[in-house]
Amino acid sequence: MHAMVSNPNLPLVRRLEAVGFRAWPASSVIYDGSWQVRLTGGHPGKRLNCIVPLDPSDSRDIAIRIEKAGKRFEAHGRPLLVRQTPLSPKPLIDFLVADGWERFEEVVTMTADLGHMTFPDTLDHLPTQDVGRYVDADIAVHGGDAALKPALAEIITGIKPPSGLFVIEDAAEGPLAAALCVQDNDLAGIMSLAVRADRRRQGLGIEILSSALRWARMRGARTAWLQVVAENAQALALYRKMGFEEAYRYAYWRKASA
Repeated sequence: MHAMVSNPNLPLVRRLEAVGFRAWPASSVIYDGSWQVRLTGGHPGKRLNCIVPLDPSDSRDIAIRIEKAGKRFEAHGRPLLVRQTPLSPKPLIDFLVADGWERFEEVVTMTADLGHMTFPDTLDHLPTQDVGRYVDADIAVHGGDAALKPALAEIITGIKPPSGLFVIEDAAEGPLAAALCVQDNDLAGIMSLAVRADRRRQGLGIEILSSALRWARMRGARTAWLQVVAENAQALALYRKMGFEEAYRYAYWRKASA
C-alpha cells in the first residue's frame, strides 16, 4: 500500500534530493538528526514546508521528534507534513500509519540523458533576467495567488546555482507559459513548468521545455531531472516523449482530519 519504486538507486535519490533542496530553497532549514525540517513563512508550498528524513536508519524517538516538529510548524502557522522518499525510515512510516496519518499526492521524479536528447524543431526562447517578469508570468499561467509574488520572488532570488527563467508571452494575451530551470553542475532541474489552461495541447509545453533544456545543455548539464504529480497523465506523457524515465517517487503524509 505504501510502497515506492522497488529498489531505487539510493545514491541517485540522495543526489537529486540534495540538488532539489538547493534549487528550491526554504527560508528556514534545521536538522533533527538526519531529518531536515523545512519551513517558509511567506509561501505555503509543500516542498518548502515539510519534514524530509534523509537516512533510512534514523528512526529513534519518532514520537518525540514528530511532536517537537509539530510545535515548530504550528508556530509558523503551517500544517505538519512529512515527505516520504526512498530515504525515509520504515519505522517512521509505520508510526504515521498507526497514528492515523494519511498519505497523499504522490510525485514522480524523472531523469533524462541530455547528451542524447533530440529536441523538436520549435522556436527557441532565451531566459529572462527579470525575476519580477518571470514571477508575474508563473503566477498568471498557474492561476496562482498574486499575494504570493514577494515570497516567490524571494525563493527564486535565493536560488544559488545558475537559474534560467523562461517565459512565452503574447502581446495581446500576456503570459502563456513559464518554466524555471536550475543548473547545478552536470544536473539540470526543471523546478516549475506550466502552460495557461486555455492554451494547453498547442505545443507550448514542449517548446518552453526544449528551450530550458537546450540552455542547460549548452552550459554543460548532462542529466535533466524534474518532478511531476503522478496523476498528471498529460505531463507524464510529454516528459516520456522527451526521453525522461522514472527514477523514484515521493509522497506526503498529514494527520487525518477528525
